[in-house]
Amino acid sequence: MNTCMAHRGWSGRAPENTMAAVRLALTHPGIQAMEIDVQLSKDGVPVLMHDFELGRTVNASGTVKDYTLEELRQFDAGSWFNEAFAGEKIPSLEEVLGEVRGKLLLNIELKTAGDMYPGLEEKVADLIRLYGMEREAYVSSFDHDAVARIHELAPELTKGLIFGGKSTLLREQLAVTGATILSIPYPYLTPGFVHEMIEEGYTVIAWTVDNAEHIRQLIDFHPELQICTNHPDRMLELINKA
Repeated sequence: MNTCMAHRGWSGRAPENTMAAVRLALTHPGIQAMEIDVQLSKDGVPVLMHDFELGRTVNASGTVKDYTLEELRQFDAGSWFNEAFAGEKIPSLEEVLGEVRGKLLLNIELKTAGDMYPGLEEKVADLIRLYGMEREAYVSSFDHDAVARIHELAPELTKGLIFGGKSTLLREQLAVTGATILSIPYPYLTPGFVHEMIEEGYTVIAWTVDNAEHIRQLIDFHPELQICTNHPDRMLELINKA
């Protein structure tokens, strides 16, 4: 059966990358995986945040790395979504690992570029090891150099590459980084490509798929295709009807 992956937690029903979204995803047994985004605070703590700039989802300006963890936790990360979530905090990766351990598969996306966050890879790998989640969590990124660094630091960890489309050097990039997972925007996927990559032993993730008809089409591509969505309920409803 296709794996249902909650994008940034259950972000269709709670503010993305918050404990509210994480915990909501844990309430539904049909959600088998969750994607979160991680950056470093000013004092070097891995925290959840998608955007480099805070303004869209937090009542503050500046970037994540402008503030310490303690300072980041003073901000409101929930009101932008709905006043019912007023006061929701920016969580640390460690908080999330403690919450989800033993419950689902965690896709930790490193939100970085170049030398933006020195030490990010090592700190994330150390936390995964600390919580004994080597088989429950993996690291992915658009920054393929970051994935390569994870491979050097922690070759035992599962790794994924995120692509903005199809790459002519896809297999070479997977080999160099030690990645066995590839995440590709769903419009670029075809049944033939998905079958081919899965038969070669790779895990394929389609992102981010919120339209029910698109989800249905992707389910028909291959039973092992993983689908990342802001609205897991839409996907699970289709699976339950099948």
